[in-house]
Amino acid sequence: MNDDRKSLDEAKASLIRCWGEMAPYWGISRTMAEVHALLFICPRPLCTDEIMADLSISRGNASMTLRSLLDWGLVRRVHQRGDRKDYYTCDASVWTIFENIARQRKRREVEPIVDTISHCCNLARQAEGTLQDPQARQEAQQYRSRLEEMVDFLHVLNQLFESFLQAGPGALRELATLLAAQKTGGEGTPPAR
Repeated sequence: MNDDRKSLDEAKASLIRCWGEMAPYWGISRTMAEVHALLFICPRPLCTDEIMADLSISRGNASMTLRSLLDWGLVRRVHQRGDRKDYYTCDASVWTIFENIARQRKRREVEPIVDTISHCCNLARQAEGTLQDPQARQEAQQYRSRLEEMVDFLHVLNQLFESFLQAGPGALRELATLLAAQKTGGEGTPPAR
C-alpha cells in the first residue's frame, strides 16, 4: 500500500471515529453515526456487506442501523442495475444532514416536551376553576401563568427554527456575519468560505 493511500485510509478512519464520538450530541447511536460517516465519505453507494466489512459490524447491527438511518432521512436506498442487493448512499450536503438531524431531534425530543407542558397547563387551568381556597387558586394561577409563558417561548423558538431552516444554508452564513458585526461593533467581516 503506498503512502498516499495509507494517508487517505487514515483520514477516513479518523473521520468515522470522530463522527461516532459525536453521535450522542445528535441523539443517535455510535454505529448509526459511523455508518453515516462511511456513506458520507464514500463516492459510491455501498451494500450491507461492504458496510459490515468496512466497520467490522454484524449483519443484524448493520441492518438495524441502516433501517434507523432511513427513518431519520439520513440515507437512502438505491439499486444497482443487474444486482439484487440493496445499496445505500447519503446526501453530501452538510445543510441537508443538519436539517434532517435537527428536524428529527425536534420531533422526537422537543415536541413531546411541549405537548407535556401544554397538557400540564390545561390541567392547571382546570384546577384553577375548581379550587375554593384562594391561596390554592393563586398558586394554580401562578403555575399556569409560568407554563403558558414557557409554551409561548417554545412556540417562538419553533417559529425561529422553522424560519431558519426554510431560509437555507445561506442564512447561516448571513447570521454568522451579522453576529460577528454586532460583536465587533459593526466592523465584522464575513466568515471565510
